[in-house]
Amino acid sequence: MNFDLPPTEQTGPIRDLETLSIAELTAGMQSSLAAVEQAVTNALPAANALIEALVQRMKQGGRLFYIGAGTSGRLGVIDASECPPTFGIDPGVVIGLIAGGDGALRIAVEGAEDNSEGAWSDLQAFQPNTMDTVLGIAASGRTPYVIGGLQQARDAGLLTGCIACNPDTEVERVAEYALVAVTGPEFITGSTRLNAGTATKLLLNMITTVTMIQLGHVRGSQMVDMRPSNKKLVERGVRMIIEATGLDADRALSLLSSTGSVRAAIDQAIGDARA
Repeated sequence: MNFDLPPTEQTGPIRDLETLSIAELTAGMQSSLAAVEQAVTNALPAANALIEALVQRMKQGGRLFYIGAGTSGRLGVIDASECPPTFGIDPGVVIGLIAGGDGALRIAVEGAEDNSEGAWSDLQAFQPNTMDTVLGIAASGRTPYVIGGLQQARDAGLLTGCIACNPDTEVERVAEYALVAVTGPEFITGSTRLNAGTATKLLLNMITTVTMIQLGHVRGSQMVDMRPSNKKLVERGVRMIIEATGLDADRALSLLSSTGSVRAAIDQAIGDARA
């Protein structure tokens, strides 16, 4: 093993992959995931501190921006896009930006991640302010698009954080809050869509989910502000209303249809019962 390389670029313990059976390959991949859980656990104190600072700003109208390139950028865009339907927030509250623009979600844009001015330039379309937070995602910890964006955001007074999967990197040094989940060598050397990507996704889930709970978008364990935009979600909404109020299914569906909101339907049912 070459210790001059960062962990995500080092060769892992399982080699000659092309000689292994399907069962050996799947078992090897599964066993490699043990490093992910420990890496995320180690990052929890930093995650807690970031979320606390983030919530305070979002309570004052601040937004959360993700910036990243390649797999890291795609994971940020996915997490941001899942927040409106899950928590009922406006699409402009959590925003994911990827180097090279939305086209890079499907096809890599050569050289985009090497532009240290790109992220801050992309952010200008949203008129960032000091209540906003920018979270840079860079498994390697050395992506110029992310480093430059964080540095310029911090210089402008925005709150900054990062997720990285290598220790002691430049992105960690420029961010105020650094979530460092060292996942070690990948099953396929350097393929950070694997363990590093999994750890990143877990941390992103944690950041937005805990933040939205703190902002009041969850009651009990239910996503009462979700948007009932299809049959499955309407059925889920009806179940939530029944659980919270004891109404029968027909009345719960009627209230959900008239209000368009699980929260509003529950509040109306409780108000009617008290009247």
